[in-house]
Amino acid sequence: MDNLRRFETISDYNIFNNNETLHPLVSVVDVSKASPRQASNMYFGFYTVFLKEVKCGDLRYGRHTYDYQEGTLVFIAPGQVVSVDNPGETYQPKGYALIFHPDLIHGTSLGRHIQDYTFFGYQSNEALHLSERERKIVLDCFSKIEYELEHAVDKHSKRLIVSNIELFLNYCIRFYDRQFITRDNVNQGILEKFEHLLNEYFQTDKPKTIGLPSVAWCARELNLSPNYFGDLVKKEAGQSAQEYIQLKLINVAKERIFDTSKTVNEIAYELGFKYSQHFSRMFKQHVGYTPNEYRQLN
Repeated sequence: MDNLRRFETISDYNIFNNNETLHPLVSVVDVSKASPRQASNMYFGFYTVFLKEVKCGDLRYGRHTYDYQEGTLVFIAPGQVVSVDNPGETYQPKGYALIFHPDLIHGTSLGRHIQDYTFFGYQSNEALHLSERERKIVLDCFSKIEYELEHAVDKHSKRLIVSNIELFLNYCIRFYDRQFITRDNVNQGILEKFEHLLNEYFQTDKPKTIGLPSVAWCARELNLSPNYFGDLVKKEAGQSAQEYIQLKLINVAKERIFDTSKTVNEIAYELGFKYSQHFSRMFKQHVGYTPNEYRQLN
């Protein structure tokens, strides 16, 4: 799988899958029309959403394999590379792909809010598994987009196509909210593990050597993507992962301020701050007092 297939345009991917290009910036691709193929690495220069309906090759993104079942959605942002593994020499792809170029959504509501759809940054083991009813909704959205592509282009075409893509993505937000609940066995204990990770972090010399713990670092330690981890913490704790880290930091700082054998500068350094004034500013924002004022009050 050393060879990398690059798909820079919508037409490139349609040709690869034996589909007609009806619009240069968007397509609903029936991948079952593609010829049997071998495992490969693929680069996408546009947004891609795969709906895989049967097992037909294991798609890998990074080090993880998507745990496919019927009706699984996989989201790929522009610039990402995925790999398709298959134990046999060739496989016949099945399902659909919605692909749209960033140029399609520039200047639209979707273009302004595309970063809100954080699942485009999820890892492979964080794919969206659909119920049969949800799968029908997805196919209905795809059908509406396809209808507009087959319809004669008029002044309404782009707005209707983009609106239907946005509707589909909004349904996906709802489906992921459901999955966070129904897959509790997978997500169980993430907050507890997060809390333990932070406690352990501040009990070591890591803050001095690495600095303040970032959301990306915590996610990596918990084998999650930063986006999925952040969304999961938000759902479980009602606050962002960054806010959770800052609250933990402040609580640790409050405890250490009572140790009058250390200066505020020393405490700031122990907590991972390069400059004590940054620590003092954050502390006052959260507590209402500077570290020295808090120490005197208590």
